Amino acid sequence: MSENVRVAELAAQLLALSKPLAAFDMPLLDSHGATLAEDVNQGDRLALRSGSRIRSTQIGLAASLGLDHLPTRPQPRVVVISAGDDLVEPGKDLGSGEEFEVNSWLLTTAMKEAGAVGYRVTTIPETEDSLKDVVEDQLVRADLIVICGESHDESFDLIFGVLSRLGEVKSVTPNIEGSGRHAFGTIGPDKTPVVALPGDPISAYISNELFIRPMIRNMMGLYDIHRPITRATLTNDVASDSGKHAFIRAILSTDNPNRRLVTALPNQDDLIGLSDATGLIVMSEEVTSYKAGDEVDVLMLERRFN
Repeated sequence: MSENVRVAELAAQLLALSKPLAAFDMPLLDSHGATLAEDVNQGDRLALRSGSRIRSTQIGLAASLGLDHLPTRPQPRVVVISAGDDLVEPGKDLGSGEEFEVNSWLLTTAMKEAGAVGYRVTTIPETEDSLKDVVEDQLVRADLIVICGESHDESFDLIFGVLSRLGEVKSVTPNIEGSGRHAFGTIGPDKTPVVALPGDPISAYISNELFIRPMIRNMMGLYDIHRPITRATLTNDVASDSGKHAFIRAILSTDNPNRRLVTALPNQDDLIGLSDATGLIVMSEEVTSYKAGDEVDVLMLERRFN
């Protein structure tokens, strides 16, 4: 039985699972993309600040200081697994009742964009025992496991059953419009964090933005773990279900430097709309509609806009 939870409550519980990874000295080139774990000073002057992502300019600065190693928190290793006997790899022919496997491609690259080292598991298990074997095999290289099923079947039950055999997990349903059941907990001898997301790719991606991306960035020891939220003027009407938190796919733009506009996309139920979106209009559980001209909160998916 899944417990209904608010978005903020689930986000807090998942962040509690994602402790910052242990810091260690890393060779200079290998540290690129990791997070600086300690301040680095040049005499009395702060040269590199703890908690910042190590980019090429930081590598060059460290080299100029004569450093060949840096104290870092590494990029988390995230394994993404898809489960379901009706999933077909892209490039192959679809049979009756089958669907292309989308989530592992979508989520593995999203993990990389968040700063993680992403591993996509290409095996698509059909039974509980085979899925258990796959998950156990991945524990040796995973700081976090993310697993999804199919869009329109009972593969979540298969996933939850396997995870329950491997550790302590909880099934919940976040109060998000159009979403489904999630599961989270720790599995294996090292109590590796695991999160199961809905099989629908759009729901899985939104949950990644709300829950998984902050987990990854928290594990890296970064300060900016959440996407920025901006205020914008809505150009068209939007509506959502009463009592549900909604995240409406939208495009942000500006008509002058002092005014940002946001337009809800007409295609809310397909991946074209998700691909086009540069922001998500945030509607709380108490709000059922906005009108054109209203000021709304927008979770920014991209830093640059047309």
